[in-house]
Amino acid sequence: MTWSFETDPEFAAELEWVDRFVREKIEPIDQLVPDPYDVADPLRNELFKPLQQEVKDRKLWACHLGPELGGPGYGQLKLALLNEILGRSRSAPTVFGTQAPDTGNAEILAHFGTEGQKERYLAPLLDGQIVSCFSMTEPQGGADPEVFTTKATRDGDCWVINGEKWYSSNARHAAFLIVMAITSPDAEYHRRFSMFIVPSETPGIDIIRHVGHTPGVDGSHGYVRYTDVRVPADHVLGGEGEAFAIAQTRLGGGRIHHAMRTVGLVQKSLDLLCRRALSRVTKGERLADKQSVQHAIAHSWAELESFRLLVLRTAWKIDRYQDYSRVRGDISAVKALMPKLLNDVASRALHLHGSIGVSSEMPFLEYIYEAFTMGLVDGPTEVHEGVLARAVLRNYKADEDVFPPYHLPLLREQAEAAHQDVLLRHAAAAGRPEGHGEASR
Repeated sequence: MTWSFETDPEFAAELEWVDRFVREKIEPIDQLVPDPYDVADPLRNELFKPLQQEVKDRKLWACHLGPELGGPGYGQLKLALLNEILGRSRSAPTVFGTQAPDTGNAEILAHFGTEGQKERYLAPLLDGQIVSCFSMTEPQGGADPEVFTTKATRDGDCWVINGEKWYSSNARHAAFLIVMAITSPDAEYHRRFSMFIVPSETPGIDIIRHVGHTPGVDGSHGYVRYTDVRVPADHVLGGEGEAFAIAQTRLGGGRIHHAMRTVGLVQKSLDLLCRRALSRVTKGERLADKQSVQHAIAHSWAELESFRLLVLRTAWKIDRYQDYSRVRGDISAVKALMPKLLNDVASRALHLHGSIGVSSEMPFLEYIYEAFTMGLVDGPTEVHEGVLARAVLRNYKADEDVFPPYHLPLLREQAEAAHQDVLLRHAAAAGRPEGHGEASR
């Protein structure tokens, strides 16, 4: 049996380089670039492209992909260690080619795309030339496909898409959108939907508004209406009716990648909490010397390390089994835990910073918003708790008797029957009459 918590020295050295690179070169430009996904922004491109080239030269670009797709093929465990560092910065995932939703979209194009689709859409996406959009959820039902109404109907050598999608990630910047639509309304539930690659310049795509989290400021996610949007028949991903299988491949990876990056953001929150505790003096003593602050730090550290270990073990399982379905419960567990963890630690850090903590001059409100977002993207927390519970329950079976087999009187009776000779011998040695004492009951 082999068991270790050590990172191999060669990769550990790479992680040290990444840590310095993110702190010294990427985190500063977080203050200058409004939107890392805006590939049309000349300032963003002038700042990002040299850094992206450094990452590529270091062979750390697109680490979620295997060598056949231009990545180093590190696997999920090494990716988790890398993403912990990248998660501290808004810009770092894009500089390293590991940003959502493009990682998930690249994964399904790699698995289910034709050679033509890969050449037209995957190659420039992997190279960082373009960004993409995942357009699945709908305004009337969120992420529940049972109430989806967007349809695609076949018309000769085209599919025609009609409907509305809500919170379509990075729709305003995307070169193409991956759209989930009903293609066979009378088929069994899991065969009703198909996925389509829709170029953003296709007529009939109307972004009703750009959605964000700051009132009065346009965000990057789209409320999108599709009106008679025609796409060639060969723009179906996988095949007709395969949307559910494709979505699970995409979302499984996306969920664990969110968790990896969340580790980094929680660690940054804890770092800032501790620095404030050591720096601020009130009532004649440092905040760090106050018992309630020590409790906050201790709880934050323990919760973070527990979550980090679960994320790493889940990543290890994905690498070992190469089958997201076998690790579905584990992925749901980290997905369900990360919003509360980020919210709790960021809230403690905010509180310790006082009035400046609740202002826009500190990042904590953004982190707390991110925590609530993480509780909804790729499926709400309650859904994942249900998935996890069902996965756990599969390891058990129901008891049929009124009193369960772990009922203490029954267990005692069984133990006495199994060791009756020993009990009788000890009863005799103690001078108790035969037929009395423990063994007689």
